[in-house]
Amino acid sequence: GLVLGVYSSEKDDGAAQFTSAGDAFDRLVSGKLRALLSLCGPPLKKGKTRIFHGLHQDFPSVVVVGLGKKNAGINEQENWNEGKENIRTALKQKKKPVVTPQLHGSAESEAWQKGVVYAEGQNLARYLMEAPANYITPIKFAEHIEQKLRSFSNVKVHIRPESWITTQEMGAFLSVAKGSAEPPIFLEIHYLGGANTDDSPLVFVGKGVTFDSGGISLKPSSGMDAMRADMGGAATVCSAIVTAAALNLPLNIIGLAPLCENMPSGKANKPGDVVRAKNGKTIQVDNTDAEGRLLLADALCYAHNFNARAIVNAATLTGAMDVALGSAATGVFTNSSWLWTHLYEASILTGDRVWRMPLFEHYTKQVTDCPLADVSNIGKYSRAGGACTAAAFLKEFVTASHWAHLDIAGVMANKDEVPYLRKGMAGRPTRTLVEFAARLSQDSHN
Repeated sequence: GLVLGVYSSEKDDGAAQFTSAGDAFDRLVSGKLRALLSLCGPPLKKGKTRIFHGLHQDFPSVVVVGLGKKNAGINEQENWNEGKENIRTALKQKKKPVVTPQLHGSAESEAWQKGVVYAEGQNLARYLMEAPANYITPIKFAEHIEQKLRSFSNVKVHIRPESWITTQEMGAFLSVAKGSAEPPIFLEIHYLGGANTDDSPLVFVGKGVTFDSGGISLKPSSGMDAMRADMGGAATVCSAIVTAAALNLPLNIIGLAPLCENMPSGKANKPGDVVRAKNGKTIQVDNTDAEGRLLLADALCYAHNFNARAIVNAATLTGAMDVALGSAATGVFTNSSWLWTHLYEASILTGDRVWRMPLFEHYTKQVTDCPLADVSNIGKYSRAGGACTAAAFLKEFVTASHWAHLDIAGVMANKDEVPYLRKGMAGRPTRTLVEFAARLSQDSHN
């Protein structure tokens, strides 16, 4: 079959406007499509469809779908491009046959193929997040990403074992990993797409807890199976690099993913333990379920070795982020307005939105007022401002002037909020990270 778009008229009684492909097809069938559409009742509203048969021998079925207003652009209230969002959500039903869409009658083949590659990247992240934790262990995660990148000559993948992590003095990371029988892995990816391999890279860092039981601070059993996706940060940043390589983006990107499980064995962290991070700061572990920030602390310290243009980390870090924003947007904490602007503009284009959150000194005091160490892994007022105190904790391990922390806990899964995603792990915001990298590469190129 053939799917064609039609825009709604600015006036209720006005004639509908086809897309250029729709106009071309209507001319091919001597105006029959437009005539049939006008006989079928009022103009199609956004997302509604009508099906016609027998119009053309090559297409047994022709579906016309409403795309909303033709001049729909950036909606500043919604923080996305409404025209693009209308296209994403058109013709999506809860039950639908598996089809392979192809572009017809349009000159936008390059944009179409770019969209396909972006979607494949997000689907890779969704696969990694959805797979059972006994299938995607730290080593299997790393090997899967290595396999995806094997065909690219300008990519190097280093799968660092526990012995290497120990030599790097990543005591915070190792303190989480020691509770599990699965050995930790530090995955390091170098994508050298820039004209000069010595150019400062964009560094992505992703939390890679392949299963999070909460450790000694054990999570409730209800819903704990979803914690197979607690490596969503690692999944999205690694998938973004796979996508960047597929698109041959002209910039250098380094991906860092500390991978381990958080389990409650006799070797696990105990509440009140003190561990030492790579930069020498001591951390009081007041809650073993606030483990992701321990992994990220060491990974962020390591990220500073690369003279980065910007450091962006992603993590399913706090339930508080889900409480604050739900699944509407990723929360972004950043010390750089330049970096925020690029992320924000990228998210408007992809429709996978971001929202800036506060990185106030107010929250820093709540994690540094600690009786036994330099910093506590939870805020002194417990749940109050939990996403903000988590970000303040991470800031203690950052000296780079362009850093952003993306808390993706709220967008980890999809129920029915995003109509073009199935129920389950969402793989968000992979496309926004790719678009952000693409924009950064254009800045470099210009």
